[in-house]
Amino acid sequence: MKVLIIGAHGNVGKRISKKMSASKEFEPTAFIRKPEQRSYFEDMGVATVVESLENTPEAIGEVIKDYDAVVFSAGSGGKTGDDKTIEIDLDGAIKSINQADKHNVKRFVMVGASHTDDRSYWGKVDGMKPYYTAKHYADMELKRSNLDYTILRPVALTDDEEAGKVTMAKSPDGVATEIPREAVAETVLAVLNNPKSVGKIIEMSKGDHEITEALDQFLA
Repeated sequence: MKVLIIGAHGNVGKRISKKMSASKEFEPTAFIRKPEQRSYFEDMGVATVVESLENTPEAIGEVIKDYDAVVFSAGSGGKTGDDKTIEIDLDGAIKSINQADKHNVKRFVMVGASHTDDRSYWGKVDGMKPYYTAKHYADMELKRSNLDYTILRPVALTDDEEAGKVTMAKSPDGVATEIPREAVAETVLAVLNNPKSVGKIIEMSKGDHEITEALDQFLA
């Protein structure tokens, strides 16, 4: 499966790229913003394409059209302002969704955020309301597209080196408060390998089950 990883240079994106590069089932390409980021991926044998989510929809479409699947793991990051959150997390995501739809790249995995549909939660975390708003409407656009989507909604991310065990649920009430980025990356590969995950929205945190076991239970 030829997979385009948008946001590949992010903390989750790097982990996804590394795991896919070690797998025989995926042929990953890293969608990166700066040419100087190439060497990181080329050293692990991952192809790259340099483009910006702030470019035109047509430019993004020219990249997306050659793939079997898109993984969207991009984000403006906590050090930028609300304007970049709108440009990347909202507009960049919607352009990617629309262009995948236009070019019949059917499979789309969105790495989102827990509580995205819970408006009462958005204002509880200082300064995060624009982020949750962007994620909410990007997910909404994906849900009403013609794409075979899966939306992963992890809770607060940690840098634990091991994926560990997880919990998957339909509601944020069913998960804990943290999850390793390693676990999110591993779950991306798991859902791409499981056609039953199409059309599913998965809240996830650390928990009591191996990733494949948790996914099978969620999809049962």
